[in-house]
Amino acid sequence: MALDADEEILQDFLVEAGEILEKLSEQLVDLEQHPDDSDLLNAIFRGFHTVKGGAGFLQLEALVNCCHSAENVFDILRNHKRKVTPDLMDVVLEALDNVNAMFEEVRNREEPTPAPDELIEALDALAKPESEDAPAVEAPTPAQEPSSADVGQQGDQGDITDEEFEQLLDALADEKSDGQKPVGNEQVSTPAEPGGGSDSDEITDDEFEALLDQLHGKGQFAGAPAEDEAPKADIDTSGGSEKSSGDADLISDDEFENLLDELHGKGAGPSAGAAAGEPKPAPAPSSKAEPAPEPKKAEAKAESKAAAKPAPAPAREAAPAGETTVRVDTKRLDDIMNMVGELVLVRNRLQRLGSESEDEHMHKAVANLDVVTTDLQAAVMQTRMQPIKKVFGRFPRVVRDLARSLKKEVNLVMHGEETDLDKNLVEALADPLVHLVRNSVDHGVEAPDVREKAGKPRAGTVTLSAEQEGDHILLSIVDDGAGMNPDVLRRKAVEKGLYDQDAADRLTDNECFNLIFAAGFSTKDQISDVSGRGVGMDVVKTKIGQLNGQINIMSEQGKGTSIIIKVPLTLAIMPTLMIMLGDQSFALPLVNVVEIFHLDLTKTNIVDGKECIVVRDKVFPLFHIKRWLVHGAAGQGEPENAHVVIVAMGTKQVGFVVDQLIGQEEVVIKPLGRALQGTPGMAGATITGDGRIALIIDVPSLLQHYG
Repeated sequence: MALDADEEILQDFLVEAGEILEKLSEQLVDLEQHPDDSDLLNAIFRGFHTVKGGAGFLQLEALVNCCHSAENVFDILRNHKRKVTPDLMDVVLEALDNVNAMFEEVRNREEPTPAPDELIEALDALAKPESEDAPAVEAPTPAQEPSSADVGQQGDQGDITDEEFEQLLDALADEKSDGQKPVGNEQVSTPAEPGGGSDSDEITDDEFEALLDQLHGKGQFAGAPAEDEAPKADIDTSGGSEKSSGDADLISDDEFENLLDELHGKGAGPSAGAAAGEPKPAPAPSSKAEPAPEPKKAEAKAESKAAAKPAPAPAREAAPAGETTVRVDTKRLDDIMNMVGELVLVRNRLQRLGSESEDEHMHKAVANLDVVTTDLQAAVMQTRMQPIKKVFGRFPRVVRDLARSLKKEVNLVMHGEETDLDKNLVEALADPLVHLVRNSVDHGVEAPDVREKAGKPRAGTVTLSAEQEGDHILLSIVDDGAGMNPDVLRRKAVEKGLYDQDAADRLTDNECFNLIFAAGFSTKDQISDVSGRGVGMDVVKTKIGQLNGQINIMSEQGKGTSIIIKVPLTLAIMPTLMIMLGDQSFALPLVNVVEIFHLDLTKTNIVDGKECIVVRDKVFPLFHIKRWLVHGAAGQGEPENAHVVIVAMGTKQVGFVVDQLIGQEEVVIKPLGRALQGTPGMAGATITGDGRIALIIDVPSLLQHYG
């Protein structure tokens, strides 16, 4: 069923609730580590409460019910009537998963699917004090105060409409006024200053008490106040209700909140207006004449009513502060980025033409254009930047759930969460990073008893960090687990038929570690629902390669494993090395280039049937890419001297023989036309500074296809 809601209010809810739910996932995992942190408990309570309020305003009952039950649990926890346990956290995290699923349905403009009844019952059971967990619980008598969860359930069945509420007020006013004019459409609202004259629209304490009695029966709200709540509204409940403690003439904040839930529907009380940013206007002054209340009681009622309805005036004053941001469609940002890319190409062209001119004014104009274009490019890129915390935020939950299922103890440490990255890269890195972190917990960190025998602490540590290095981002996933044994990897490679025994023996330790990226390669003997099929790491490497990134592994047996990923800050504009093969231009991504030198081609060697060169006691395979990429070049004679560009993919380095080096240039990547899409070794095309078209070389794909 499609969702029927005001689009602007719905967008506000999606933005605010989305941010809260992201935080809740981290806060809940953090709470398990610090169960006595009262600030954290209050923050989680407020998070569920705010989402409930916004959902109530949009009449999303399924979402309201789940948030309300979860909120009740945290109300009990923050009042120290129950302790945080792993089993309790399992239920609460399951509730959060359901809330997230419902939130996604709302985002897709669908009616949310209610959470399972068993989950709501489990939450309601946890929303009672620990002392009530005894197996035999007597049914409450009518005079007993219902728990907050029970009140919430009553509210689902017995909600009264605003019209019925008005009729009740009218009836009360008629009884009190003895023939005076009835109240009409008066609403309870934020009163004027206490003692403000006969135009006050307040109802008296007796009327309020009588209304409560009519709605719930006598004595329903005469319970003891919560221990650590804010100061209570001083409302007199002397209208015949039984006293359960010395302060029985007060109702607690929770009871007042439950009353609001029942009067207006759950969540449509104070927080709903705040969440949606739409406070109700104050009603017209009442025509009912009433004596000024006593100052003390008037102040107390002002407090309680101010809680019930936000005052319009402050909301209007605060509105300009909320308008400092504008919601922009990402497609529009992509279009602006493309236009900036075209501007960069024009700038490159003018720089080339300017260098051929001797006009001083032309040189100055081109230099100014260069500065402005560079600043504009940086500013537009900044609008697309997002902190990598967007990805990191999901890992505490991933690690917690996986460690619990594997019966391991794992601590997650995160650094550099505020490092900014292009939005497209943030989204593209999410899946590879999740797989690598899961791999570290499953393959890397040992079981607690194994760690103890090895003299390590029982709990393993996985460290996730991000930092900017020039125009690249370095991401690292480090664990202090068992590390990798290169001999085991060599043996597995021979068993899988990837290498024969001689070739496997010649592999360096680093090359052995990179074997885990081979398709179908796994060090696990038994397949589980977490890993063992050998289909994960090759997908990770392919994905990082598509982002023009590199991935490298370092491991030490018994000490742990480090996986380092290097990706560009943005995918839209790429620094390249321009080269010539024959009379055609090509662009090599600068991220792949290690070094360049001039070489006497008569001094090459043949190893395993491949042409190689030796540079500083290192052996590099040599490839004449002109034979692959330029038509008719294969039959031409080879020059005795040439330029060699050493390029790297992960730990593997090879030499490309090129005819001419032009220099470094920033290029805008344009996709190949439909006829050329899928051409092996080509990542796209660009327009060079001299106006010609140059193809951008995809180094991994080129070697995989030709080498």
